[in-house]
Amino acid sequence: MPIQQIVDFAQASTPAEHYSPEPETLVAGNPEQSLRNHYSSPCEKFSAGVWESAVGQWQVDYTEHEYIEILQGVLVLRDEEGNAKTVSAGDRLVVPAGFKGTLEVLEPVRKVYVVFETAAA
Repeated sequence: MPIQQIVDFAQASTPAEHYSPEPETLVAGNPEQSLRNHYSSPCEKFSAGVWESAVGQWQVDYTEHEYIEILQGVLVLRDEEGNAKTVSAGDRLVVPAGFKGTLEVLEPVRKVYVVFETAAA
């Protein structure tokens, strides 16, 4: 495999995809989001890139395992029982597949994500 196939996030020119959470999942705000998926594996179960979101809150239901590194901003993950975890710039975590709850962006967030999807896409 040639060195040119290595994906350098700092030099990637991946166009951004812009979207918002589905209306039925929205809890508060208008969290417009963008995604730059810099890499997807040939099997399409593994991907990595940069995600950004404006302030807001929505319901989440993870079918994928996700490694997250917060580059800027603050967000709160809440599980279905109401337990909360606040993360901010510099924090690194993994959200396992099966997590259900809400994600609330308190300050605009930019994160690196690495996703492994176990369910059929």
